[in-house]
Amino acid sequence: MHSSARRRFLAKASAWTAGALTVGRLEPAVLPDHASPPVPTERVSLDGEWLFHTDPDNTGEQKNWVRTSDFPPDARPVTVPHTWQIEAPLVDYRGVAWYSRTFDVRPEWQHSAVRIEFEAVFHSAHVWINGVSAGEHTRKAYTAFTLDVTKLLKWDGPNSIAVRVDNAFDEHMLPRGRSSDWAHDGGIYRPVSLLITPKIFVDRVDVDALPDFASGDAQLKITAYARNTGSQPWKGRVSFTVVDDETGLDALVKPDAAELTIAPGADVTAQLTAVLPKAKLWHFDHPRLYRLELSIADGATPAHQFATNFGVRRFETRGTAFYFNGERIRPMGVERMAGSNPEFGMAEPAEWIDHDHADLQNLNCVFTRVHWQQDRRVLDYCDRHGIMIQTEVPTWGPDTFKGMGDQPDADIMQNGIEQLREMIARDRNHPSIVSWGLCNEIGGQNPPAYHFAENMLHEAKRLDPNRLCSYASHSLFKTPGKDVSGLMDFVECNEYFGSWSPGDPQAMSRAIDAIHAAFPDKPIVISEYGYCACTADRPEGDERRREILRTHDAVLREKEYIAGLIFFCYNDYRTHVGDRGQGVMRQRVHGVVDLYGARKESYDLLRHESSPIESLAVEGHPTAFQVTLRTRSAVPSYTLRGYTLRGVSYGYGEIPVERLSVAVPELAPGKEITLQLAFSDLRPWHVCLDVLRPTGFSAYTLEWKA
Repeated sequence: MHSSARRRFLAKASAWTAGALTVGRLEPAVLPDHASPPVPTERVSLDGEWLFHTDPDNTGEQKNWVRTSDFPPDARPVTVPHTWQIEAPLVDYRGVAWYSRTFDVRPEWQHSAVRIEFEAVFHSAHVWINGVSAGEHTRKAYTAFTLDVTKLLKWDGPNSIAVRVDNAFDEHMLPRGRSSDWAHDGGIYRPVSLLITPKIFVDRVDVDALPDFASGDAQLKITAYARNTGSQPWKGRVSFTVVDDETGLDALVKPDAAELTIAPGADVTAQLTAVLPKAKLWHFDHPRLYRLELSIADGATPAHQFATNFGVRRFETRGTAFYFNGERIRPMGVERMAGSNPEFGMAEPAEWIDHDHADLQNLNCVFTRVHWQQDRRVLDYCDRHGIMIQTEVPTWGPDTFKGMGDQPDADIMQNGIEQLREMIARDRNHPSIVSWGLCNEIGGQNPPAYHFAENMLHEAKRLDPNRLCSYASHSLFKTPGKDVSGLMDFVECNEYFGSWSPGDPQAMSRAIDAIHAAFPDKPIVISEYGYCACTADRPEGDERRREILRTHDAVLREKEYIAGLIFFCYNDYRTHVGDRGQGVMRQRVHGVVDLYGARKESYDLLRHESSPIESLAVEGHPTAFQVTLRTRSAVPSYTLRGYTLRGVSYGYGEIPVERLSVAVPELAPGKEITLQLAFSDLRPWHVCLDVLRPTGFSAYTLEWKA
């Protein structure tokens, strides 16, 4: 990351909230005279040391492992977030395991609501507090869940928590059985926290923020979900403040937005609307965020404040093209398979998440998709640094619907709907999410698969009508018009000509043209393409990966209806169906980096191919450089705004001795401009030229040598 961008990020990071984090502003700009300052959600981490024990015979509950005092004495300590799948003896263990620990509570929490939040457990969890069942979350491996544990706590001593986890392959959930191609890492593999709020609190806030290009304002639709866990009816008022995340200044204040009445034990929603004046737009090159701070108060009981980040942007289709904030874009990127570093598995620390996504941005990735619901920290990174993402329900592979009749089985359909609802409920405020993915390679002309995707689409549009939806299809190469892709907002096609599928780039070209003929008014995104050395007749060879990348890009750039490209994939990835490696290293060799992030030669080619800059040419002497920059007219293409040309000259011994920068004027696709740089040194060893994005990442690098 460019140093100035990193400083801006660090300065912002201390003043923002994600969901209900307690940092950031604690007071609305205006409070009624009788009201006390609202109380934000207090988040207390339960990450760290837990005791762990496998339960291959599934007898832990019978043996009363739900109580810390009865937990097996040979249990060993582990650090949560944790997955047992990266430990050599347990690499292939699929089944039940237990976690246990104690924690303290504070006396003042007796007057609060106390919940426990698991950001994800793979794939089924049953939770006990002090030996009493608190609830369960089953067959949903990548979504968060929260349990109210207030009435189960002891106030005169330590409390215990036990979690029974099951990661056995399951035919009644998504991904179904062994159908998927990634690591099924069991465990409490994402963070765990206690959430402490007043008894009357805001559980969630949905924000829809759409720009009005004529006025420059944004129309806000806010839905607040509030809960009364007390024993008395509650009546109060809703207020909110919108804060510009970059400046920390109030952009909008509504001190008396609505009245709210909640019966004991009830949940209610409050619908609010407002106009955000002269809104700053979120864009992958300009990831501007706002923070909504919404409070409920009655002047007597403790008031609660909930904070969430959002962005103002519009991502839409017009004919065969994508338009972002009213302007056509043709984005490109690469998919990352999380959980692939053997040191972490799916229990990735924040540092590794940041490492990989900074590397994606170095690859000029502005558009990506993923096969399952992502860690909150992934989405926060994409929001703050500018990566558009499609996050998906893990409906993977045609075997999902094997043995079904005309309709999908009821349990699979219900599991898909539940996962979709949980994904949208938690993640819908992230401006980086531009599309909901409903499934991947399901055989979209097979009747049960077709109806499954159709039902998922209807539910997604009901829950979030302003966001695009699609599914990644591999069943478009015969009778494409019959595929469920026709119902989607845009067509996503996974093509592996020259790898999984026979045929050269010309055959691929004809196949893609046939898909366009079937859907002449829809954008087409190549949602996967690349090279996998996944069979004996396809040995690993990065040269072949580079060849496919070059030749396929050349063909696809000739097609005006291609709206975007997503290369597969960033990294070689761990998977239970891997054909390379042993134990924790079992993998598919598919990436431009290996499991540990080491770069292959294809990395630099992908960076070049994904740049919106077609070329950078230098003429003249270092004391009077003329640098000509030309943007691409085909994918990836979008208008450059706020870019900078930076030159660093190096003297003898490769010592950097001078740095110059010049602003790049706004530059549309297919245009060029010549800029001047004049270094003082008459005889530099060499000069490194970078075109920097507004986010600080380099979009193009050229090394000039004397």
